[in-house]
Amino acid sequence: MKNGQVARQHYSYEKLGACSLLATIEPLTGKRIADVFDQRRKIEFARHFKKVAENYPEAEKIIVILDNLNTHNASSFYEVFEAAEAFGLSQKFEFIYTPKSASWLNMIEIEFSAISRLCLARRIPSKEKLEKEVVAIVKERSEKQIKINWQFSIETAREKLNQHYEKVNPENAKHLNKSNTI
Repeated sequence: MKNGQVARQHYSYEKLGACSLLATIEPLTGKRIADVFDQRRKIEFARHFKKVAENYPEAEKIIVILDNLNTHNASSFYEVFEAAEAFGLSQKFEFIYTPKSASWLNMIEIEFSAISRLCLARRIPSKEKLEKEVVAIVKERSEKQIKINWQFSIETAREKLNQHYEKVNPENAKHLNKSNTI
């Protein structure tokens, strides 16, 4: 430290660990399903989506929008469950992936933001307390049927993603007009 400078002290704390939150939301009804896990691996992904399937026993197909995380695919089912159960789960779900670096297209990120503001913006001393608080918030939001008013339209997507259309196929440039639509 130099003479005449104000003393600085670094804030430090003991990190007690981290958890992984997997959640699913049905945006038009507000139904939510969430799990807090110690890790973020294929086993946790498979267990969460088995729980989702159990919540929709009559559904022929459940369409899920996901980011491109390496654990987010049907191979997780085969690594965790026996072949017949894994096949059944893989047939029950249709996974649609958001483009890389575009997690903002995934509506669950809105839910994660709400949970963060309501609960995670402070230090929580134990996994048990964290899980209890997160599950309570998710349950309350599900019971209140808080829906997501998704306002990202095809037109907005074309406007925001216009530059990528030409990268994927240069022929797309000829279809662009002043309103940035294809």
